Amino acid sequence: MSKANWQFTILVLILSFTGLFFLFEASTVQSVRLFNHPYHFVTQQAKWLALSLLLASVTYFLNLRIFQRLALVLYFLALVLLALPLIPGLGLTLNGASRWISIFNYTFQPVEIFKFFFINFYASLLAKKTKFISFIFFLIWPGLILLLQPDFGSLLILLFSAMIMYFLSGVDIKVFSTVLLGSVILALIAILLIPYRRERLLSFVKRDVDVQVEAYHSHQVLLALGAGSHFGRGIGNSQQKYAYVPEASSDSIFAIIAEEIGFVGSTVIILMFAAYFFLAEKMIKDQNLNKYQFLLFYGILAWIAAQLLFNLGAVVAILPLSGMPLPFFSQGGSALLSVFFVSAILLNISKSNSKMLR
Repeated sequence: MSKANWQFTILVLILSFTGLFFLFEASTVQSVRLFNHPYHFVTQQAKWLALSLLLASVTYFLNLRIFQRLALVLYFLALVLLALPLIPGLGLTLNGASRWISIFNYTFQPVEIFKFFFINFYASLLAKKTKFISFIFFLIWPGLILLLQPDFGSLLILLFSAMIMYFLSGVDIKVFSTVLLGSVILALIAILLIPYRRERLLSFVKRDVDVQVEAYHSHQVLLALGAGSHFGRGIGNSQQKYAYVPEASSDSIFAIIAEEIGFVGSTVIILMFAAYFFLAEKMIKDQNLNKYQFLLFYGILAWIAAQLLFNLGAVVAILPLSGMPLPFFSQGGSALLSVFFVSAILLNISKSNSKMLR
């Protein structure tokens, strides 16, 4: 591997083990309350981390031509998987959302698997001259499924990634602007038609809502951020993790991090994420990628960037809460497997100079 590849790999490991440490910090209270010992959630996440490392090691050596050749088949198989949580008796419903399935007592979100195969398919589709109707057609089906679950945050990530790839594919700027405007309008309509999403948006816009009801989650997150001040309360000294901040070890983990290590420490974490994108770009600086590889690479980066921004934006209250996990940090095996898999795909692309499939 090149120097940039090694640097990227080391950074991914640093992010993942830092995430595991802070997950332990954020989850101990809930772990004791539910399982009577503090190590349950961190032990589960450590197992997923080990599996993620194994998956990434295998993925690095895969021939990406397989994904390109089978892009359409893999898209439809992943689409079926995405729909499974909607099947009564198979899907799990938590907090009014049917986004999970359980296999062998392990719960995972099919959307985390679908994201890659969606981006892979669009990279393959846009690498060839394709009609606009095809671009829209293959967006409709996952869009409908995610609205039914409902999982509006994941839908926005898919839409954002597809739009970035569509723009990078060399489409006419007028066509792109029209598609972008139409997407924004449809997103706003969807928000207004979905009750829970409409309520979240209204609680975000109306700052005078009851902080003990509609805005409880965001209010507690902001309290954690404020309590951290410049240098934090100190490792292990978070008060908000004591059942005050909802989803303290998953969606809201950055609030606990900020409370313990403050603004300065949180800035270091954010700079580590910035380095992730910088080193990814550095890896392909001198590479002669074909169009499929190019679109797949930046489609993945768009996905990670969107998920990161949605999570951090919700934590600092500049975006509505969306339930997006923080990559490498939030509790959840499927999300961790997914981000390791696509990080390995980025490494794979950077070492490959294969010609465009005919």
